[in-house]
Amino acid sequence: MDVIELSSYTRVEKFEIAKRHLAPKQLAATGLKGKVKLTNTALYGLIDSYTQEAGVRNLERAITEVLRKCAKTIAAGDAQTLTVSAKDLEPLLGPKRIKPAFFSRHDAVGVANGLAWTSVGGEILPIEVQVVRGGTGKLELTGSLGEVMKESAKLAITYAKAHADEYGYGTELFKNADIHIHAPEGAIPKDGPSAGVTLTTALISCLSGRKVRSDIAMTGEISLHGQVLPIGGLKEKSMAAYREGISVVLIPQENLPDLYEVDEAVKQAITFQPVTGLNEVLKTALMAPQPKAGAKKSSRSTGGTGRKKASPLAESAESAQVPAPM
Repeated sequence: MDVIELSSYTRVEKFEIAKRHLAPKQLAATGLKGKVKLTNTALYGLIDSYTQEAGVRNLERAITEVLRKCAKTIAAGDAQTLTVSAKDLEPLLGPKRIKPAFFSRHDAVGVANGLAWTSVGGEILPIEVQVVRGGTGKLELTGSLGEVMKESAKLAITYAKAHADEYGYGTELFKNADIHIHAPEGAIPKDGPSAGVTLTTALISCLSGRKVRSDIAMTGEISLHGQVLPIGGLKEKSMAAYREGISVVLIPQENLPDLYEVDEAVKQAITFQPVTGLNEVLKTALMAPQPKAGAKKSSRSTGGTGRKKASPLAESAESAQVPAPM
């Protein structure tokens, strides 16, 4: 016997199945054909906010539930025809049953958006890193991380140590500070090597104080010397990025052939940037260093004309400023 594995439907595939088959089938079964219209936004709303599954069984049940409520309204004489859009779903079905995904929506230090594969499709997997100074060099890993993911965190630490000078922090920091790495939604077990690039990006962002772009998501396994290795489930992961409005996705160079399976709508909305090394990932994902706190622009003349020279009092005050510690 052969085992045949079928991947879950993507968001676009579910929409097309619902529009072409499920909705017409249920409209005919309830006798509401020509009386009720389900808009595209309504179907997407049912997919995103009321069902979370690999197939479409619960989606068909949700469509039937909406049509029953519409049938009640028509039978009561309150309307002859109805058009259901996304804003009408909550009055008909109640509050949204699927909570919005948690991920970094603003540029932040120590937080990077990764991509994960699940049995019901892809998800955004944010990684958070916090450095506590005055510690003993302890590494804390939380968020129900599996063994492979813990090994990726150790690889990220080693890479960060080896490239400390390049990103402007000292290696002594690893002896005098505790590093805490966390993956939110701790009740859900997480494992696999594809979070390696996300772990490293969040870690170096926290150590260097440089923000990570929130419009970028990434996936890829890392090697000890910073190479980015291929991963699986790119189709589902890219759909998660598309659903959440991510504009750029960093993928391993060797996964470029997998883009053939990605929906055309996703490829039009997202820029897929192939990378071969962590240096490319960090160059794209990390923003420019922020100016040090308390730093002021000098107004003294350097010999040119047209600029006023600062007073001696101002010069002495400026020279007394102490740079902020790294």
